[in-house]
Amino acid sequence: MSTKRLPDPIKQAVKMLLFPKPAHLARNQIRIDSDGLKKIEDSIKENYWRGESDYLSDRLKEDLRSHLLERLEGNRRTIIPWIDAASCLFRRRILEIGCGTGCSTVAFAEQGAEVTGIDVDEGALAVARDRATVYGLDVELKALNAENIGDTFGPGEFDFVIFFASLEHMTVEERLSALVSVWDIIPAKGLIVIAETPNRLWYEDSHTAYLPFYHWLPDELAFAYSRFSTRERFRELYRKQDTNLMKHFLRRGRGMSFHELELAWGTVSNLNIVSSLSTFQGFRHRLRQSSLKRRYKNLLMDVCPGIHEGFFDEFLYLIIKKN
Repeated sequence: MSTKRLPDPIKQAVKMLLFPKPAHLARNQIRIDSDGLKKIEDSIKENYWRGESDYLSDRLKEDLRSHLLERLEGNRRTIIPWIDAASCLFRRRILEIGCGTGCSTVAFAEQGAEVTGIDVDEGALAVARDRATVYGLDVELKALNAENIGDTFGPGEFDFVIFFASLEHMTVEERLSALVSVWDIIPAKGLIVIAETPNRLWYEDSHTAYLPFYHWLPDELAFAYSRFSTRERFRELYRKQDTNLMKHFLRRGRGMSFHELELAWGTVSNLNIVSSLSTFQGFRHRLRQSSLKRRYKNLLMDVCPGIHEGFFDEFLYLIIKKN
């Protein structure tokens, strides 16, 4: 049963049925009133959209719904129970790389985690600060490129490091540098979490270009081929290649696979993979997949035996413990 074919109200009902919030986590979740939501909405318009004025467009209305509540609720229902099952979040020192507008930051902090969030987008950070204030949470937020983690934080400063929908927005050089630095600062038995990162090995790109086999193309070819994307405000942008435009293109999101982890940390079959989101969810994850996706994942696993199955999901959601 693929939920893509279901109407939105039924999708929400299915999510609530398949992914109930554990009681010990739900009781910590903070509710805000309409005034609080309005403050966050105003901050998004002022700081994050920056110059966008067509607030009634379907695109911006969908984006607003996502940033106001949908992302937070999704994290509360799926990401938080998954990570908490690996290690209790209460009083854990978390470095969140790619905190964005703070949806995930709130989800971690309301569970009692001590969160430091970093991002390169000053506008998103301004929203994250306003969001934390509305929710009454004390979090530390910094404008920082993940490449500079090792120069900013010392060994043993965090219990968890979470790459939240961020690795795909780095260049390969930045990605490798960040992965090496994180391995150096995380203590033994500490956890590294990779969440919501498109898998380069997957046959379709549902993150950036919405095109089949797009992840597989070399960057220069993908840049040129982007004109065939169905995504507005993407297919029109990348016509003439130059260094700055190529970097902008890469930051829109390119897939990642286990290959970067092997370069940064060593053979992935030797890593201590605590879980993937798909293994944690089990049959609930498989129910939401099409038969094609299930067959394709099995094919990848047959090609690369001995590697944890989480490396062959459409998106990488992995919890890795440093031995």
